[in-house]
Formats: sequence, C-alpha cells, structure tokens
Amino acid sequence: MAGTPDPDRGTRIRGQIWKKGQKVDGFSIDGISDHLDCADTLIWADLDCPSHDDLTALAQELDLNSFAIEDTIAAAERVKTVNYRDYTFMTVYAITAAPTGDDANPSAGDENPTVGDAARPDQHSPYAQRAKSFVLHRISIFVKQNALITVRMTPGFDIAVVTQRWEEIGGEQYGIGALLHGLLDVVVDGHFDAVQRLDNDIEDLEALLFDESVAARTLQRRTYDLRKDLVLLRRVVVPMREVIAAIQRHRYENEAPPELDPHFSDLYDHALRAAEWTESLRDMVTTVFETNLSLADARLNTVMKKLTGWAAIIAVPTAITGFYGQNVSFPFFQTTTGFVVSSVLIVVTVIALYTTFKRRDWL
Repeated sequence: MAGTPDPDRGTRIRGQIWKKGQKVDGFSIDGISDHLDCADTLIWADLDCPSHDDLTALAQELDLNSFAIEDTIAAAERVKTVNYRDYTFMTVYAITAAPTGDDANPSAGDENPTVGDAARPDQHSPYAQRAKSFVLHRISIFVKQNALITVRMTPGFDIAVVTQRWEEIGGEQYGIGALLHGLLDVVVDGHFDAVQRLDNDIEDLEALLFDESVAARTLQRRTYDLRKDLVLLRRVVVPMREVIAAIQRHRYENEAPPELDPHFSDLYDHALRAAEWTESLRDMVTTVFETNLSLADARLNTVMKKLTGWAAIIAVPTAITGFYGQNVSFPFFQTTTGFVVSSVLIVVTVIALYTTFKRRDWL
C-alpha cells in the first residue's frame, strides 16, 4: 500500500447514533452494523488519524472493499467519488490557512500538538500536503445506507464545524443527506477562502510590478510560489464540481427526499464559482509572470540605451585628445591656444551629444 497510518499519533474516534431523533448513549465502531438496517436511525462517525487496527475494524464492520481502504491510506489521492455495490466512497480535501510565526515552527519539546482549536499539520506525515498559504486535509467519506463515516489521516480540520452546519439546515430530520451536505459545505467554503487569499496575494504582487525598489528576483520568487500554490489548489477545487454533481444524480436516481435539493444545487453553484475563480487566477498569475518578464526586458533596453549614449559621449573627447596627442605638427601645436581650442571643442561636443540623447530619451 502507498502509505500507513502514523502509529505514534493517537487516534480520536468520535461519533453519534440517533434513533427516532433521539441520541443513543454510547458509541463504538463495533456497534455500527447493528443499526444499519434501521430506517429510523442515523449514524455518524469520524476517525481522526486512525491506526491500522481501527481501519481494519471499520472495514470489517461495514464490509468495505479493499480498494476503498487502500485509497483511504494512500499517501496521495485525487478528488473523486466511487459508487460500490452497497455504499459510496468519496475523497475530498478541506483547506485551512497555513500557520504563521511560532505556529508554523513549533518547538521540538512542545507536547501539545494543537494551535488554538486546530492541530498543527504533521509535516513528516506522508499525508501532509502544505502550500505557502494553506494546508490540505484529505477527508475520506463512506456513505452506507443510513451511516456516514469520515476518515482523516492528518489533524487540523475542525469536524465540529460540520456538525454545527448540519444542525443549521435541520439536523437529523433530513437524515444522512443533511450531514453530507454540511461536510461538503464546509469544505467548499474553505476552498473559497483559499481562492480569496490567493486573489489578494496576486493583487499585492501586481502592485509591486512597477515598484523600482523591489528586486526582480523577489518578484520572480513570489510569482513562482503563487503558481505552485495555485496548481495545488486547482487539483482539489476543480474536481469538486463532479463530486457534487455525482451526489445530485445519485439522490435523483434513488428518489431521495427533495427538501435538500435546493441546498445541494446551491452547493454545486458555489463549487462551480470556486472552480471558475481558480481558472481566472491562473490567467492572472500567467499575466503577472509575463508582465514581469516584459518589464525586465524593457529595463534592460533602457540600460543599454543609457550605456550606448554615455559610451558615445565618452568616445568624442577620447577621439579629440587622441588626435591632439599625435606626435605631428598641427595648428596651435604646443601652444596655450591649442589647449583652449581642444578643451572647448570637447565640452561643446559632449554637451551637444548629451542634449541630443536626452531629447531622444536615451539617457
């Protein structure tokens, strides 16, 4: 398999079972299958950095395909949705802002892996994918009958926001579809925030293009970093349209209750806007990069014109003094008048050339 869970990081398993709208006390992975066939029951579970044993227990409890488990623990996986015989598997990426300052470089002796309410991303984990301005958190989703299971291999994503969003649209009365919508809604909102940050960074970069005090190497480095972030962002934002569209088709084919249809349509619209915004940012970054190169060429042409102008100015007195330095007799040779004439000729010629080049914007 492409990757294995980190055995040094503790697993956090949380979940809840609702029966006829009421919470059932106690939760364990081993008890999920006992409620799968109950129409009036809703099951939700979240596995944060699960161990190999936890994933094995989950696969046995839900009778999951080995390919789905392999996709869950793979070091890199694309955004997708796969419909198996009796359940649906999805892979999405949530996005959070990258830690800055001390949060970005925790001390080696810090045993508390949290930053505020969110855990620091484990940079040594094979699942960690971090850009300059944001961090990706892969979420594997299993939807089976009346159960929704999320598996997260890296910390840092606040799952409590999902349950809060789910309660805002009606909670358990809309079943598993409402919980899935709440999760995807939080994910897409994170995409919007990341796109907005990149948009602001690109605008700041555009403002620096014509700032002569900023080194060209600095602009090139920032442009390159933005392009890398944007490429990584496109990989997770653009495919979200297909994931949400597949969910909508699946709901239609299974004649799901129509109450959530407007919510999923709005969610699809948000994902579409985020994808289109990402595409426009790619054009903006390309324009910035090309403009920076054009300005560099223009500056080089200006420098070459100035060097050429000064070279021409210096060449005239060099020619005159070289001529008068010949060891032959010429008018006013070895006289004060000859020195004055040559000096005046040099000054007048230099001034004439400088004025001509200045008018032509060579200097």
